[in-house]
Amino acid sequence: MYDPVKRRGALVGEVKSTGRLATTLGSLGLVAGALLIAGSRHRLASEPPSYPPAQEISEARPAPPVPTHDTRPGQPARRVAEDLIAPPPLEASGIERIEPRPPLGELGLAPPPKTPMPQDWRETLLYRPVATSSAAFEAMGRKVVISGTVDIAPDRTCAFGDAVWPCGQRARAAFNAWLRGRALKCVLPPDGDRFAIAAPCALGKQDVGAWLVANGWAMASASGVYGKAESVARGAQMGIFGPPQ
Repeated sequence: MYDPVKRRGALVGEVKSTGRLATTLGSLGLVAGALLIAGSRHRLASEPPSYPPAQEISEARPAPPVPTHDTRPGQPARRVAEDLIAPPPLEASGIERIEPRPPLGELGLAPPPKTPMPQDWRETLLYRPVATSSAAFEAMGRKVVISGTVDIAPDRTCAFGDAVWPCGQRARAAFNAWLRGRALKCVLPPDGDRFAIAAPCALGKQDVGAWLVANGWAMASASGVYGKAESVARGAQMGIFGPPQ
C-alpha cells in the first residue's frame, strides 16, 4: 500500500544526498584547480627563459657602417661631399673691403647726442609766460627760445594751394592759447640775461618743443631731436604745413 509520508521522507533523503554530493564535487574541483596553478608556477620558475641564438641576432641586425678616417697629419678626420658642403678656400689677397650700405630708414640711425647743459644751469619755474613768436616767450624778465626748434616769425606767411595766409601770427596765437599763462619749467643759468636764451622747457610733463613741432607750429632744427615729429606733421598737413587756420 502506498504511504505518502514514507515517500516524502525518501525524497528528502535523496535531495540531501544530492546536495552533499555537489558540495563534495565542488570542493574537489577547487582543490584540483589550485594544484594545477601551483604546478604551472613551479614549472615556469624551474625552466630558464629561452633566447634566440647570438648568431640569429647578429644576422637580424645590420652592422653599423665603419667611418673612413684620414690619418694624414693636418687633414680632417673625415670628408663628406667636400665640394658641396665645405666652403671654397679663400685667399686674403682676393678680399676687398667695401663701404657699408646706407640705412633703410631713420629708425636705423642713432639719435644725435644731446648737448650737455652747463653745470650751473638749474630747473627754474617761469610764471605767466607770454609767447612772442611760435617758439619763443617772455616771463619774469627773461626771454627764452625753445631749444631744438626753428622759430616761425610773426610776420611770416605760408602758401597752401592757391591760398596764402599769415601762418606766423597763427602759430604765435596757438602757442599762447596752449600756455594759458601756466608756469613753464626751464633749465636756465642762475643770472638773467637781456638776450634770448635757448633752453629746454616743459609744461607739467609735456615737452614744449615736442608739442610745437608735432602740431606744426615750429620746425625741428638740424641738430635737434624733433626731426621725426616734423615729418609726421608735414605728412598730416598740420599747422604751418596745412591749409589756412
